[in-house]
Amino acid sequence: MSDFSLGVEEEFQLVDAETGELRPHVDAVLPEARESLGEEVQPELQRSMIEIDTPVCSDLDEVRRELVRLRREVATAAEATGCRIAALGTHPNARWEEQEITGKARYERMAAAYRRLAWDQLICGCHVHVGIADRELAIAALTRLRPWLAPLLALSANSPFWESVDTGYASYRTELWARWPTAGPPGEFASRAEYDALVDALLASGTIRDAGMVYFDVRPSQRFETLEVRVADVGLTVDHAVLLGGLVRALVRTAAEAAQEERPFPRWRPELVRGAHWRAARWGMTAELVSPVTGRPAPARDVVEELLDHVRPALEASGDLEEVIALVDQVHTEGTGAERQRAAYARRWTFDDVIAMAVEATVP
Repeated sequence: MSDFSLGVEEEFQLVDAETGELRPHVDAVLPEARESLGEEVQPELQRSMIEIDTPVCSDLDEVRRELVRLRREVATAAEATGCRIAALGTHPNARWEEQEITGKARYERMAAAYRRLAWDQLICGCHVHVGIADRELAIAALTRLRPWLAPLLALSANSPFWESVDTGYASYRTELWARWPTAGPPGEFASRAEYDALVDALLASGTIRDAGMVYFDVRPSQRFETLEVRVADVGLTVDHAVLLGGLVRALVRTAAEAAQEERPFPRWRPELVRGAHWRAARWGMTAELVSPVTGRPAPARDVVEELLDHVRPALEASGDLEEVIALVDQVHTEGTGAERQRAAYARRWTFDDVIAMAVEATVP
């Protein structure tokens, strides 16, 4: 990938076309999908999930086209097996006891080692890759963008329900994911060598089974020369995913340019970054977030405006400013995925309406 190119990975729930219940049918859906998509579609830890990976994209228009294409093709493959795809961070009423781990050696080893933690992972996220060839620069950018992860999470929150309960969280997926020993916002790193040494130490300690289990919310990719931001719930709509892609690329570019110019930056302790992250998961866009500028609570909309101000030069340089502002305004008007799920549930107080809304919103 060239510097500041984009790639997006999205995970979806496979739900029964009639009942909306989770179905462990990836073994049937995957061959259908791969007839047209090949390796652009992948299995995940649970048989009730499926993942799409865009090719390398140069702009947001291309990201949108690829996401529309991939979502439609996977939806068609799912329909052929009696399923639908739903872009939900958590399924609202599924139970882990009724699901199955995918029959892949790596996943089976993980399930054997981590037990209930792995069994509970009925959750779907969105990962954005931004091309950055200089490995030292990627680490410097990682360190600088850490405080800005929380508003990204707030904008993308799409998982309020879990096991038939409104959790009170906008992104309960975040809390479930945080159980993994390496999940969450990373600390600071002075160099790539320091980062690599930490990964080696985690492996040597037996805490993780392989380097792919370094689940930091932002990390250098194991497969590509990219910085991978993994903080978000899967976007309910293509618009939500495009917005995330635009903001993540602008954040990485802003951080990389600041590092190259050796500009000073706030040195946030990991505990404070995690605290801001928790507030974003708890309330999404409906209350106060922690301002990355002041370190104090501020209305969520104001913090998002701070984010837009912070990355404005990068958005202008990539030609994304107008679209990103319009998509932020759309979230303000229509609500995050979490708010739209709660609104759907409140119509008749049934999760059937949540699933129906999500299935319709997932595929353009």
